[in-house]
Amino acid sequence: MLIAGLEGHICDHCIEQAYGIMNEELGTKKSFSFDTVNLLKPAEIKHFLDQYVIGQDMAKKIISVAVYNHYKRLMQKPDSEDIEIEKSNIILVGETGTGKTLLARTVAKMLHVPFTIVDATVLTEAGYVGEDIESLLTRLLQNADYDVKAAEKGIVFIDEIDKIARKGDNPSITRDVSGEGVQQGLLKLLEGSIVNVPPQGGRKHPEQKMIPVDTKNILFICGGAFEGIERKIAQRLNTQVVGYGASKHRDRIDKDNLLQYIAPQDLRAYGLIPEIIGRLPVLTHLNPLDRDALRAILTEPKNALVKQYIKLFKMDGIELTFGEGVLDFIVDKAIEFKLGARGLRSICEAIMLDAMFDSPSAATKELLITTDYAVSKLERIDMKVLRAS
Repeated sequence: MLIAGLEGHICDHCIEQAYGIMNEELGTKKSFSFDTVNLLKPAEIKHFLDQYVIGQDMAKKIISVAVYNHYKRLMQKPDSEDIEIEKSNIILVGETGTGKTLLARTVAKMLHVPFTIVDATVLTEAGYVGEDIESLLTRLLQNADYDVKAAEKGIVFIDEIDKIARKGDNPSITRDVSGEGVQQGLLKLLEGSIVNVPPQGGRKHPEQKMIPVDTKNILFICGGAFEGIERKIAQRLNTQVVGYGASKHRDRIDKDNLLQYIAPQDLRAYGLIPEIIGRLPVLTHLNPLDRDALRAILTEPKNALVKQYIKLFKMDGIELTFGEGVLDFIVDKAIEFKLGARGLRSICEAIMLDAMFDSPSAATKELLITTDYAVSKLERIDMKVLRAS
């Protein structure tokens, strides 16, 4: 597209490039300055998280304190005592659908430092097909607009950390390229060292110049479901039960929520190497969601499922309401399928599908979802695929 001037024309590409150059020269890029940051106290951070995440008070407290201390470390001025505050990386353990990734996303909304969520499942050892460990920091650099100083003060959430667990208890002659090898590579990132980061990602652009990033001040939060780790915990708890006091000890153990007894040795038995456990000193768990928590998730948070559907229908000029008992029915089904908060979304989608398909074309202005309607929709659709095996 050519835009006419007095004595010539300029194309749209040139305009975009000129605009980018002006922005760069005038310094209008995002700036992560701590002079203007209004630092929230841990209680205020937790209050913000409470608006979006139901329950999980212990995990929210730990993340709030970690984020607060992270800011204090970054604002620390050199003093005569010469005391350097160490960072405390965190590992979150919880079943699927309990809110690990949601906690990370919610924290990212309120932070004034670069924040990124990365996935550990794609990582492999250097030299193998997959992402290199250093590419974790590429996303952080992108979020900081390639401002290295800002990226070095950021926070990285590594999701699915359990997927890089060692595949077997005994060292094998075969290469464990997406397990123990990745953990060995993560050691230098978590501890703090200068890492050469490819600005455009991994080996797709071998000619690119690497950007050195110091990870000493980057806070790492790791999360994982650790499917089956309850067996390791139960095994450890039972090995200590010997003698006449055995039955009393067993009575004190809540068998429905074994994750609350998790300890670093359980992570080691699951397949994390001792060195990486030592670099993640803060270990916390997320509780399984009970009936009350699932019911609250449907209606209470700012982005609750019910509010989302009401907003969707309102955009078509339709007033949506849910009858008495519908939400309880949805919660009962979610508990039956054992999928956590994600199960609620699957069930709601199945119930609302026909209504969302027909309503925009119809002349209806009001829509009431009754329990009978919800039951009929779930009976019609084969929901067996959602059931936990």
